Amino acid sequence: MWPTNFAARLESWQALRTQVQTLPLESALTTINNWWFNSPWQPYYLHWDDNEDWPDPWQLLSDNYYCDVARGLGILYTISLLDRADLMSAELVLTEEGHNLVLVDKTKYILNWDRNTIVNTNQEVKIQRRLSQDRVRQYK
Repeated sequence: MWPTNFAARLESWQALRTQVQTLPLESALTTINNWWFNSPWQPYYLHWDDNEDWPDPWQLLSDNYYCDVARGLGILYTISLLDRADLMSAELVLTEEGHNLVLVDKTKYILNWDRNTIVNTNQEVKIQRRLSQDRVRQYK
């Protein structure tokens, strides 16, 4: 169940980050992906053309609107705030097919694709736009 108020969302998000800090990589990614898929979906909240004005992680949780882009951004923020060497190469991408995905370790792990699973693959993803983890780390 998604927390109904901002304070509860902050507390739940902090608990998520604490929980996944020491989990094995795949378990951590699956847990993060699943948590964000519980968010209330709304179409067209964020758009790639406006990425300079996207909310920081706390504003994203406060606004509480989650299209595919916003959910992917939340996933990327969560990963970026963790202190894990195995999660230093995540990025949010818009694929040529129109999917908003979070790639970890290039395309070894793909999040924001399905609620209950992460894709573990080495397939090539054709990327149209991207947001690097370095850019979102400014909100730490």
